[in-house]
Amino acid sequence: MSIPILDPKRYMIGKYEIIAKPFPQSAHMLRYTVFVNGRRIGAMASMPSESDCLFLEKPPIVPPLVPYQAIYRPGRPKKGTPPRTNADPLPPPREELPHGMSLPVQTEER
Repeated sequence: MSIPILDPKRYMIGKYEIIAKPFPQSAHMLRYTVFVNGRRIGAMASMPSESDCLFLEKPPIVPPLVPYQAIYRPGRPKKGTPPRTNADPLPPPREELPHGMSLPVQTEER
């Protein structure tokens, strides 16, 4: 028993030429190779649309990576700042409390 070999199919989508060839040792998986002006710009395993071909031809600009900075510690005070005090109590939560639960009452102990 042998795997039937499909002939390559060639078609155009806009200005892009697509050649669909079967993957090696595959009966129905096709590799779609995309060409523009006779130059190969990429290949896909699924049938590409015109926007996929445009993405292969002109990929979007990716900003440069920012190196990891171990010095930056979010949420921590900077060196030399005075320690926090509990003079300003936290406000009660905005969401509703479950039924039967009451807010804690602060007692004046100083």
